[in-house]
Amino acid sequence: MTRLQDTDHKILIIIALITNVIIWGTAFTLIGYTVKYIEPAWLVAIRTIIAACVLIIYTRLRGHKFPPLTDPRWPWYLGMGVIGMTMPFILIANGQIHVDSGLSSILVGFMPMITIVLAHFFVPAERLSIRKAFGFFIGFLGIVILFLPMPLRFELVQNWPSQVLILLAAICYAVLSVSAKIAPKTSPSLGAAMMLIGGAISAILYAFTADIPTQMPPMGAVIALLVLALGSTAFAQILYLWLIEATGPSFVAKINYVVPICSLIAGIVFLDEAFSWRSVLAILVIMIGLMIARTPALASRPRP
Repeated sequence: MTRLQDTDHKILIIIALITNVIIWGTAFTLIGYTVKYIEPAWLVAIRTIIAACVLIIYTRLRGHKFPPLTDPRWPWYLGMGVIGMTMPFILIANGQIHVDSGLSSILVGFMPMITIVLAHFFVPAERLSIRKAFGFFIGFLGIVILFLPMPLRFELVQNWPSQVLILLAAICYAVLSVSAKIAPKTSPSLGAAMMLIGGAISAILYAFTADIPTQMPPMGAVIALLVLALGSTAFAQILYLWLIEATGPSFVAKINYVVPICSLIAGIVFLDEAFSWRSVLAILVIMIGLMIARTPALASRPRP
């Protein structure tokens, strides 16, 4: 690769990274808008079905063939689709009825800290160290800040049940992250498509437990749902997989630091959500916890 090609490749990576941050950051804003007009269960079902169709087409165009149904990968990836897509989508959609989009993104942003703890029990190579435990504790303080009212007193905020739903979604994402490390290996695009198939099937089954929509939502909500399905679920997944192949998972993990900030700004600009210093403080505390937990130990660094 020539120097010019290398520069172009780096620029492309930066553009893809920024695009993914914007897509995922505004996803919470889109959900916050659409749940006002579309039942959460049907929002999740339609979103997942459209994204699954797009990923299936994309996978086929790349020349990948789905394994036979007897393949041991199917139970893993179908289950990961339920736990890592349908369940968190439903929890977030229901939680955002009473929680601002910016706050939702901060709660979900705690996911890497939960992953660190779960990995200790299920991934032998990622044991919990004192440094990681301290980082988790600092990050957890950021979550505590969100649950306490202002001015501070010993009681919970009124919408704490909705915040718990979104925090449960973060746990689902953490379980997905750990499952992906121990699941039978397959190509990223094929694995994502199999997961979305599992997500779509379970989302449809869940949707029929809710009332079937009888009225057409406003065009703005329909457009927001399509953007959520095509952009935040399908295209972002493809872009995310490409970034992992191009840079590695450690570099892509830095997205977690920026998405809540983007979501806060989008919520203020597009949904007229109130600016909160508490949210800013929570982001900073969680980020500090993440940086502590993810910073390599001094002993492992090369000596000067």
